[in-house]
Amino acid sequence: MRLSILSVWGFLLLISVNLICISSASTDYYSILGVSRSATTKEIKKRYKVLAKKYHPDKNPDDKEVEEKFVKISHAYEVLVDDEKRDIYDRYGEEGLKGENQPFHNPFDIFAQFFGGSGHFGHQKTERRGPNMAVDLEVDLKELYLGTKFDVDVSKQVICEHCGGSGAKNPDDVVKCSACDGRGAKYVKQVMGSNIFQIQTTCDVCGGKGKIVKTKCPHCQGKKVRRGSEQLTVNIEKGMAEGEQIIFEKEGDESPDIIPGNIVLTLKTIPHPAFTRKGDNLYTKETVTLLEALTGFEINITHLDDRTVTIRRDKVTSPGFVEVITGEGMPRHKSKNQYGNLYVEFTVSFPTFLDEEVKTGLKKLFLKQDTASTDTGSTDAGRHYEL
Repeated sequence: MRLSILSVWGFLLLISVNLICISSASTDYYSILGVSRSATTKEIKKRYKVLAKKYHPDKNPDDKEVEEKFVKISHAYEVLVDDEKRDIYDRYGEEGLKGENQPFHNPFDIFAQFFGGSGHFGHQKTERRGPNMAVDLEVDLKELYLGTKFDVDVSKQVICEHCGGSGAKNPDDVVKCSACDGRGAKYVKQVMGSNIFQIQTTCDVCGGKGKIVKTKCPHCQGKKVRRGSEQLTVNIEKGMAEGEQIIFEKEGDESPDIIPGNIVLTLKTIPHPAFTRKGDNLYTKETVTLLEALTGFEINITHLDDRTVTIRRDKVTSPGFVEVITGEGMPRHKSKNQYGNLYVEFTVSFPTFLDEEVKTGLKKLFLKQDTASTDTGSTDAGRHYEL
């Protein structure tokens, strides 16, 4: 009896070891794509795009290892981007997908969903191309001065991940159209007088596709596409200007058998409270008191990068006077360490009221100034100052 219990335990232990071995030997789709198990769908799509371009067989001809890598990347993406397949995989592993009869799509078809054409590089010239998507992107002046990088979500039409753009619930649900025998066209007879002609027309059952869908995909209702969003990483370079465009090639609305158009982001500058930009130059205004305008001053201006720019004057500053500070404007786009100028226009704040004592004192002061100017032969002799 004791021997038989030990045998049972040994048998169970052997089964456990085998199960562990099977589990550890199964494919780790998360590792293939280089994402965490908590990765979002956007992160998975983004990672797939990078890897699929890198390991595409057309870019690595006659390299069997790269071909296998490309297939694995495609399979991993197809599972993890589909919520239903991903849930099965997370629970039961790769074997669970086999038990659910979940066949993989052609890796080149998956690639074509993202980049259009046939799924191969250099074979897309005869394919139809979708329209470009124009999007205004608002940025502030500080971002254009410093340069920055951030992610934006763009709403667009995407291929249904569940059916791969076939519109069918399962791949077997796409069958040859019986009305046209898969040709996509029908021949109909037309009588004109005593003559009978055969005219070829597009099959009205399959719409010229040659195939029909028996059971529609429940996720897109057979439309092959759905509304979704794409996360794009935007790189704002130093000195970029209003109206400049950032183009993401083939990232527009997706549709089966059509090359996506581009997403074109056009920069729109948000007005800044202190600075105005014209070309590579910056313009700002400062106000000084009458006393400062007459006797001189020192002011600090906080620049777009939070540096302090100090202006010192010991001369008379007239209303509307403009101080030019060389090299403190906007960075010149794609020119290293070159900047425009900063133009500071001064406004003088005059007092709203002067009492008689102050007026008398000012008149005496300026009369002395006039006398001194006359004695030194100044051309300003006889000038009168009125406040």
